[in-house]
Order: sequence, then structure tokens, then C-alpha cells
Amino acid sequence: MKKTFILDTNVLLNEPRAIFSFGNNQVVVPIYVVEEIDNFKKELSELGRNARQVSRYLDDLRSEGSLAKGVKLDSGGMLRVAITSKVLPPEITTDRGQDSKILAVAVDLQSQAKADEKIIFITKDTNLRIRADSIGVETENFEPERTEVDELYKGYSVLEVSGKQIDEFYEKGSLALPDPYYAPNQYLVLKDKLNTSHTALGRFDPKDKLVVPITTLQRSGAWGIRPKNKEQAFALDLLLDDSIKLVTLAGKAGTGKTLLAIAAGLQKTAEDGAFQRLLVSRPIFPLGRDIGFLPGDVEEKLNPWMQPVFDNVEYLMGLHTKSNGSKPSRSYRELLDMNIMQIEPLTYIRGRSIASQYMVVDEAQNLTPHEVKTIVSRVGEGTKIVLTGDPYQIDNPYVDVTNNGLIHIVNRFKAEPIAGHVTLEKGERSELAEIAANLL
Repeated sequence: MKKTFILDTNVLLNEPRAIFSFGNNQVVVPIYVVEEIDNFKKELSELGRNARQVSRYLDDLRSEGSLAKGVKLDSGGMLRVAITSKVLPPEITTDRGQDSKILAVAVDLQSQAKADEKIIFITKDTNLRIRADSIGVETENFEPERTEVDELYKGYSVLEVSGKQIDEFYEKGSLALPDPYYAPNQYLVLKDKLNTSHTALGRFDPKDKLVVPITTLQRSGAWGIRPKNKEQAFALDLLLDDSIKLVTLAGKAGTGKTLLAIAAGLQKTAEDGAFQRLLVSRPIFPLGRDIGFLPGDVEEKLNPWMQPVFDNVEYLMGLHTKSNGSKPSRSYRELLDMNIMQIEPLTYIRGRSIASQYMVVDEAQNLTPHEVKTIVSRVGEGTKIVLTGDPYQIDNPYVDVTNNGLIHIVNRFKAEPIAGHVTLEKGERSELAEIAANLL
């Protein structure tokens, strides 16, 4: 059956290449979508960039033929820009924008469709999908890489082995597996089949196809922080390994994602000297939006956004013990003054090359896949980047729990030896915070 897909504005603003994503079917862009995209083209944001890209794509296609009649795509499909004189019933025309006109194009095409042709309206607007369905127009969401959080790669798994194999693992410092088909840097909880309390923690080494022990962190930890559960031990092992250049940490509120990342960054920067400085950032929502008209310099403008980071650093400064055994009385301000730590917005990261730094990007779930690409592609020689976030706490209306920058990068990098991921599940902030995260 032939299919015709009518695209809404939010689909193209979310993914400019969506017009090439429907194979050898017909793609229709209503002229009213082009008008809406025109309103965004001057914005200095991700939406503005995407709007300009869509306009360039359409203009390139226009040079190959008539958009009114249809232009053939490389995928074998056809794209055209459509207009209609059809007007929806008054009870359906509830908006003052272009939504009703866009939906009218879908209704018009459906009325002209042949028996072997299927009309599908694609939009990310939930209410518009409901309106379309109410008048008999088949509608779907645009989800190019939908991944349910429950199905997300966790970065570790439990493997039942014999007690003899666990003893061998402790004695030799490695263990060969009969089926070494695990992701690079995936963690394994080796559990005795006959004695569940007899366990060992290891990491799969893709080079030698062996399970190797994780770094001993219970005694040393990082900047006074010691792991409180196996997921935190896995996370610290990744964070302190200089050979792993990209680390992603996902988990609900209170699991210690940001605290562990900053503690490891301070340890590797201030104590070990492996990096020049710790660079901490989080999206000034949304990425690309200017930091506004708050008084003061950039640092003063950033304070309200970066206060969660400062809270974690203050806590770590209170834990850290000097070599003589005394507790320091300094605050995060001294780290900034000494250029050990730098706080920076993501707004102006495009075009930079960040070398020899330990970079932490907090709240990465609010980034789009393209924004994550922009950030990670800024990483220069000798830099390690850590992205942390909670997929369930999303403030950006243009991404959702199944398709955001954090989920996107976990899926794309899970097979790369240079990257590692851990999903933290147990909250350690406080008993109350853990109960609230589970119940509310």
C-alpha cells in the first residue's frame, strides 16, 4: 500500500532531516508549516538552527523540480509542498494558529486518496493528534529512535557462575567467560549459583575478552567520597579511569550522579594532576538561549543555574581532608580563584576546542541529540567528558523521556571501548528523598 505522510511543524523543528526519513513513500509539507518555520529562522537557538536547515533542504529540492508537483528523493520517495482551500468544521478549529490549516491539508488529502493509498499525519503535538483522530485522520508521533527507559542499557548485569570461578577471579585477577559477548566496559556482578552471598564485581575488558576487577574504591574513594552501593562503585571506576573518555550516568534524583562526577573530577584535577581543570556546566534551558538580563557579569548570571553544582562542591569541600589530617575551611570560591574548577554555560560552546580538561555536563536529559553531538564534538586531546541526568526529569518541551540527548548518546556509544555507562538505581541522598523519588 502506498503511504503519504503529512509532516507538522514540530517534527521538522525537532529533526530537520525528517523529510528524508520515510523511505520510498510520499512526504507532504503543508505550506502553513513553511510559514511557521519562517517565524523561527532568526532565533539564535537550536530551533532557529533547525528552521534554517529545513529551509535550505526545501530550497535545494526546489532547484531540482517543482515542489508543487513533487520532487523525487534519493530514498525513492517523493516530496511536495501542499496547500488547501478546505476549512475544518468550527468545532474542530479551536486554535488561533496554523494547526487547523495544517490538519485541513491532511483531511483534504484523505478525501482524495485512492483505495490503495494510506494517509498518515505525523506530529509531536499530543492535542493535535487527538483532534486528528477525532475526525478520522490516522496520526502518529515522530519517534526516530524511541527507547523506553526501562529498556535502556544499564551498563551492568548479573552473571551466575560457580564458586570455584569466583575464587579463581580473586586469585588470578581475571576470569575468562565461555560466551564473551558483552559490551565494552560493561560491569558484571559475578554471583555464586549455590551461595548468593559469595559475589565479585568486575568489568568486561573488550581487548582481552576477560572480566577484570574494578578499582579498589572502598578504602580510597575520590575526594572523600566512597561508593555506597555496587552501581556507585561501577560509576566511580569509570569516572577515575583515564582511558575511558566518555562516561554517561543516568538515574533518578538522589542516586549521586552529580556528586560522584564532581568528586572524581576534583580528585583527577586537584589531587592527581591528570587534567588542567574541572569544567562543570549544565544547560541554561534551553541550550542556545541567552543567559538573560540578570544584573552582573557572566558568573553572577550563572549563579542561580549553577547553585546545585555549588551545593555539591561545598559538601565535598567539607569532606576532603588535607594531607596533615585537618579539615579545610575553604569554599568552592577558592577552587574558582585557583582555576582548578571553572563554571561555564553551554550557550557559547559551539566552535570551541576543549583540551586537557575534566568536563562534567549535568542535566544532560534536557539536551537534544544534536546538542549532545555539538558538545561531545568540542572535546579536544586529553579531555574526559561526563554526562549525567535523569530521563524522568525533563524540562525541555522538544524532547521526551524516550528521545533525548542522554538516551541518544548511551545507545550510540554502548559498543565503543572508549565509553562507559552506568544506570544508578538506589537513592543515597536521604531516606526521605529515596521514598519521595519512588512514591511521588
